[in-house]
Amino acid sequence: MTPDDSAHPERDRPSTESNPDTKTHGPLAGVRVLDLSSVLMGPAATRMLGDLGADVIFVESEKGDRNRTMGSGPAEELSGISLNLLRNKRSIAIDLKHHRGRQAFLDIASTCDVMITDLRPGPLSRLGLHYEAVREVRDDIVFCRAHGYPSSSAQANAPAYDDIIQSASGVGDLFRRMGAEPSLLPSLVADKVCGLTIANAVLAALYHRSLTGEGQCIEIPMIDVMRAFVLTEHGSGAISESPVADAGYARILTPERKPQPTADGWINILPYDQAHYVALFEAGGRLDLATDERFATPIERVVHSDSLYRDATTVLSQRTTVDWLEFCEAHGIPATEATTLDELIEQLPVDEHPVAGPYRVIPPPEQFSETPAGIRRPAPGIGEHGREILSEIGYHATSIDELEAEGILASP
Repeated sequence: MTPDDSAHPERDRPSTESNPDTKTHGPLAGVRVLDLSSVLMGPAATRMLGDLGADVIFVESEKGDRNRTMGSGPAEELSGISLNLLRNKRSIAIDLKHHRGRQAFLDIASTCDVMITDLRPGPLSRLGLHYEAVREVRDDIVFCRAHGYPSSSAQANAPAYDDIIQSASGVGDLFRRMGAEPSLLPSLVADKVCGLTIANAVLAALYHRSLTGEGQCIEIPMIDVMRAFVLTEHGSGAISESPVADAGYARILTPERKPQPTADGWINILPYDQAHYVALFEAGGRLDLATDERFATPIERVVHSDSLYRDATTVLSQRTTVDWLEFCEAHGIPATEATTLDELIEQLPVDEHPVAGPYRVIPPPEQFSETPAGIRRPAPGIGEHGREILSEIGYHATSIDELEAEGILASP
């Protein structure tokens, strides 16, 4: 099923916004993104693009994406995660395994500037939604696919989640090098770092297209992203072809690098130069340490970071958190009170979702002087905008009714 030719939208950077003005809608106003991703990595990338003003069309199944049920939430289809992750998106629920559902997807793709997917190469090809197929309907599209391993590798179709990629990229070994059992960071860091990489790559490709008119296919293998992420500092002396030291950045690989207890709470200070350590040890009555050679030079501070962190901790227990914060500010020592997750959430602004009610908004972190990022749409229900989206690209109401009746298009 195809849209009526007479109603088919123009292919020149279409937008569903009534006023795609970057001054009021963000720097990506007028850019349309087709999001065929799930869980966290892809949706995190498209949330960033949506916050920057892009019109994001989120394609999901009639049961909804998995992030809708990740953890608890105020509504059946909206977890606390999805309330922020799916904002600034419109949802359409299509059966992509049906040939008419696939055609509807391609009809939407023909109006989009960007397509992002985290389907593995095999499933993507079986659906007939690989780059070559999408390029036939939109030859200048920026097509980004992200999955666990390079498509040219033997593991191209291996399932890869955050846990798997963390272990494969050496995160577990960082804990081992600190004297603990191999472990994982208690955060979906691989998904989020890869989401940032996706968004960054798409923006670069859009810039290239603005100069040349040329679209392209981008591949983001999670393992490559996380290997680069981990080895940025932990390659260290082992990066030389003839290693001059073991892998791992010593100042980071110590179990003593953590928030420190004060007389009434927790703080995190980071004495970074010789004067910082002198001031700290003198204030703590440790005059025997004030002239210690362990912090005399940058390299000595790195080599002895483990024992220096430990000695600093014994001093900090003598005063309250407020006292130490004031002291650190006066002496230029980097410091902060150790904040809890609950305290972080309490700092967030509250907004009203039309279905879920009041919720805490994680604001866009980017601050633009002329084209502010923002939240224009609340997280949608499953398939909430299906009819609207198909109508925009030229489908008549009767055609949409047929798709719904046959279960190809799910209605909210």
